[in-house]
Amino acid sequence: MPGTTDVQATGDRVEELLAELAALSDPVARAKAEELVRLLVELYGAGLERVMEIVTEAGAGAVLHGLATDDLVSGLLVLHDLHPLSTAERVGLALEEVRPHLGSHAGDVELVGVEEETGVVRLRLRGTCDGCPSSQLTVKLAIERAVAKAAPEIVRVDVEGMVEQEPSLLQIGMRPPPGPCPVPVPGGTERTAAR
Repeated sequence: MPGTTDVQATGDRVEELLAELAALSDPVARAKAEELVRLLVELYGAGLERVMEIVTEAGAGAVLHGLATDDLVSGLLVLHDLHPLSTAERVGLALEEVRPHLGSHAGDVELVGVEEETGVVRLRLRGTCDGCPSSQLTVKLAIERAVAKAAPEIVRVDVEGMVEQEPSLLQIGMRPPPGPCPVPVPGGTERTAAR
C-alpha cells in the first residue's frame, strides 16, 4: 500500500488553500479556481458513488465493510454523503470501541442524540469515577477522539454527567488589587502596608 495519507492534515491544507483562493484579488481567477475545485470534488464524488453502487449490487458485504471502515475511504464517503452507516450508527460504533476504556474507569456512556443539522452529538456519562475529574477528562477526550474519527462531520460533542472539577488546594489566581493590606507585626498587632 502506498504511503498513508493524513486525512486531517490534508483537510486542513485544503481549507487553507480555499481561504487563499477566496482572498484572490482577481475575481476571474478566483471564480475559475473555485470552479476547478468544485468540478474535481463532483467528479470524485460521482466516481465514489458508482463504486458504492457496484459493490452493493455485487452483494460484496465484506468489501463494503472494508470501504466503510477504512479511515481514508470512510472520510471520503462521509464527505460525499455516501457512507452506508448513518452518523448515529457510526457514533454508536465509536462508543463501543471506547467502552472497554470506560469500564476501566467504572463508567459507561449513552448516546442521547445526534443533531445532524448542527453537527452536535449529545452523550451521557454514567457512573464514571465519582469524584475523579481527571479520569472523567481522560474519558471525555477518548470519547471525543473516537467520535471525531468515526464521524468527522461532527463539530461538537456535549457530554452530560461530567462532574465539575473541584478547585485544587493550590490555586494560582489573580493578584489582589493594589492598595493597602494588613501586614502582621510581631506582638499581634497589624500595620497597613502599601502593595
